[in-house]
Amino acid sequence: MTRTRVPVLVDCDTGVDDAIALLYLLGHPDVEIVAVTSVFGNNRARTCALNTLSVLQLAGRNDIPVAVGSERPLVGEASYLATHVHGSDGLGDAGIAPADPGRLSPLSATELIAEAAARHAGELRILAVGPLTNLARAVEAHPELVGQVRDVVIMGGAADVAGNQSPAAEANIIHDPEAAQAVIAAGWETTLVPLDVTMTELLTDDHRAALEATGAPIPRFVAAITDFYFERYGKDSYGHRCSPCHDALAAAILTGEMVPTIFPRLHLEVDCTDGPGRGATIVDTRGRWKGFPDQEGATCRVALQTDGTFPGKLLARLGA
Repeated sequence: MTRTRVPVLVDCDTGVDDAIALLYLLGHPDVEIVAVTSVFGNNRARTCALNTLSVLQLAGRNDIPVAVGSERPLVGEASYLATHVHGSDGLGDAGIAPADPGRLSPLSATELIAEAAARHAGELRILAVGPLTNLARAVEAHPELVGQVRDVVIMGGAADVAGNQSPAAEANIIHDPEAAQAVIAAGWETTLVPLDVTMTELLTDDHRAALEATGAPIPRFVAAITDFYFERYGKDSYGHRCSPCHDALAAAILTGEMVPTIFPRLHLEVDCTDGPGRGATIVDTRGRWKGFPDQEGATCRVALQTDGTFPGKLLARLGA
């Protein structure tokens, strides 16, 4: 019996955690990545697209189309790029050879998203692990997308915890709050995987050592690119070397390998004002005292708690 694989488009700003999420999905037997689109965030969108090509080449998947997307948010200019977290090349300055730009798709990110949605109408799932500018532009240009896409899983936001780029806001959302609000409000089924859960699933130096010890190309690649990430992001966030599993956890929630232990449908809005709350995801969690019942009319399921077992599952998918 032939196993049906779920078509997934990944929209990302390929830095360290995006690369790990891509490799996780490439190692999952129930998923077929049908396209990847890049967006500014961890680096420039073009650099992120080339990083994606490097990851796909490592996995022997040069057949997957990769398109360059937005270099700036819907409103204004990009305020910063996260090279201080992901290295100047976006892949931890680990000496990864640059990819051939000739392998990039001639389509724009918006065009590739529309093409993939039409080709896999009713089946395509989107994993969005960067700023949501590409998706917002795609919905604006192709409103039929909302009915064609099965669902969108978003790594971003902070429900009941502090942000990581401001006291209120998480990085992917604050890069383009207007895009995030447009995507959340579009009417399709969405899942938000916020810092509430990604900051609790941690890779440690013991995990890095296990990856390195395999001697295999993919786990050794992950060990190499995470060294900078551990040193800069982990120490800044936790006071010691480690890293949260941001994008890969969102990928695992998409596949169903990780099912959050608290996972209700909740109403949410993105703060698009210019005040100190800009980029905040205002999630209505007042139902906690009733056991988090689904809220009537809500189209976004929000991961509020996971069980801490993801790092072991991730290493298994990466071959360690």
